[in-house]
Amino acid sequence: MLELRTVTAGYDGKAPVFRDVSLSVEPGQAVGLLGPSGCGKSTLARVAALLHPPDAGTLVVDGAPVRHWRHRAPRARRTAFGVVFQQARLSADPRLTLADLIAEPLRATGRRDGAADRVADLSATVGLTADLLTRRPHEVSDGQLQRACLARALVLRPRWLVCDEMTAMLDASTTAALVRVVEDYRAASGAGLLAVGHDRPLLDRWCDRTVEWASLVPPAEH
Repeated sequence: MLELRTVTAGYDGKAPVFRDVSLSVEPGQAVGLLGPSGCGKSTLARVAALLHPPDAGTLVVDGAPVRHWRHRAPRARRTAFGVVFQQARLSADPRLTLADLIAEPLRATGRRDGAADRVADLSATVGLTADLLTRRPHEVSDGQLQRACLARALVLRPRWLVCDEMTAMLDASTTAALVRVVEDYRAASGAGLLAVGHDRPLLDRWCDRTVEWASLVPPAEH
């Protein structure tokens, strides 16, 4: 179980983005978080993925409270999460080829053996051809780069996926393809998913349940 319990978070302790928000995702479950731009849902997604420490409240993973964040978190817990952000170009190192981008988490965790095969398998899964793997981010389209970012998120076989507006900048066919990849992975692995977005029809089709941001936030902060 992934649980956020009365979490308050932001980037300035005097003016948090949100207060006292609670949300849970069960293993194998897909939960959609629906809300308008700027409401704080991306900050909550970063807290859920161990990327941003909350100001107050607790994140509980598999029954154990999280006490360390980012690279201070134990490797086994940190690598249990795969994250895909909305803006692929901001989350991809422009110096890396797509193959190196996908393999980056493997190398960072000392898992170089078999990396080439894993990258080749995942590239095919997300719809990247071999010729694209030698290119750098500026040499591919937004959709192709987001495919690589999804492959990078899956490369360590995470138990939890956080997709923060993953398809917001993509066309309908690429959106459908990437959602299908996530769903196939979830079905095969039993991973839980938190999908953040502002497209209700997409979240309703994709997820087991959709939660509106307004229902999570105390009335004074709506």
